[in-house]
Amino acid sequence: MITVRIPTPLRPMTGGKSEVEIQSSSIADMIENLGTTYPGIKERLYDEQGEVRRFINIYVNEEDIRFLTGKDTPLKDGDEVSIIPAIAGGK
Repeated sequence: MITVRIPTPLRPMTGGKSEVEIQSSSIADMIENLGTTYPGIKERLYDEQGEVRRFINIYVNEEDIRFLTGKDTPLKDGDEVSIIPAIAGGK
């Protein structure tokens, strides 16, 4: 099992949980499994082309998946995944 940290905007879809455990072999597999278990979450993470939305940052054990192999990044038992929406603002 891997632990997925859920950001506040997505917690209504997970029943308010800030962390969930899920079985997954890659980031893409994790998003599919999250979408099956928590309807609506997949659409919030993927754009219309099936890619991770630009404003969503995903980290595996504190490593940005953009510097790994993107949504093909492999996962193993005990990994921790953080989903972090980008924050914009300021001047």
